[in-house]
Amino acid sequence: MTETTRRSGGHEDEHPEGTSAQPYAAFPAAGVHPGWPPPPAHAPSVGAGHRRKRPGGPVTLLAAVALVAAAVGGGTAYAFQQLTGHDTTATDTATPVVAAGKKGDVANIAAALTPSVVEVNATLASGSSTGSGVIVSSSGEIVTNNHVVSGASSVKVRTSDGTSRTARVVGTDSSKDLALLKTEGASGLKAAPLGSSSGVEVGDTVVAIGSPEGLTSTVTSGIVSALDRDVTVSTDESQSGQGQGGDEQWPFQFGGREFNGDTGSSTTTYKAIQTDASLNPGNSGGALIDASGRVIGINSAMYSSGSQASSSSDAGSIGLGFAIPVDTVKADLAKLRAGSTS
Repeated sequence: MTETTRRSGGHEDEHPEGTSAQPYAAFPAAGVHPGWPPPPAHAPSVGAGHRRKRPGGPVTLLAAVALVAAAVGGGTAYAFQQLTGHDTTATDTATPVVAAGKKGDVANIAAALTPSVVEVNATLASGSSTGSGVIVSSSGEIVTNNHVVSGASSVKVRTSDGTSRTARVVGTDSSKDLALLKTEGASGLKAAPLGSSSGVEVGDTVVAIGSPEGLTSTVTSGIVSALDRDVTVSTDESQSGQGQGGDEQWPFQFGGREFNGDTGSSTTTYKAIQTDASLNPGNSGGALIDASGRVIGINSAMYSSGSQASSSSDAGSIGLGFAIPVDTVKADLAKLRAGSTS
């Protein structure tokens, strides 16, 4: 935003016909020219129409601080929040949180983003569901997968510091497998910076943070294996959840095959980011993060070789995971905040 400011005091004074404009200091001494009045003892005050405005009013100060914050990159939203008290969301900025010299450093990315990822525990009629969620506003808005909380009678979230809070489901979108939660009475939470998935390329380094098997704040890393993969998931509540103890997994279809069980007859398909970062049951709803520390996707589906017919030693991630692109998430946020339950 640019703003044009007219400098006061830059107007030319009007003079009687036949006289020339001279600075007061150039007036001759009294009596040198009888037709001229003596110079005033002090410079005349500026008229009401040309009164100088003293800077420092609340609007001017806010604009100045916001511009300075913008100059150093990514600080505008924070400055606005501090000065006005308004809440900001992660969509206000996509500023990298990892210094350029540390780009791609998993330890730095984990340290910066782990406080922004929570464990989600939902109580269902058929048992329980454990997944993950990404904090998108300091007041406690959390994005997760719809299948993690679909049909839940109650939801609790646990942050990386071990604090447990009750949450409510604000909105859901089963067609995109997304849901928005809001924690009760939370403030000052660390929102994750939401980047853009449009510039993601195959081979890019990625980091995944979530709660596989209830192990809060688990960090894994890998690369982007492919883009725009058609992933089909169930929209049926009876198919949701990971079951008591996390033995079951969220079923999905990919490449004409079914994984993790039967998706049922009610399904939806979306374009996903494929990654080889290790994902396991409980990672659903967690963050997929780029080398600069920005969220580029919400982990949503992963294939494990373990099944009811396999031994437990065969179970585990085989490097086939999928994430909902963050651009899809950002486009859906307004609908979720409005309380949509589609």
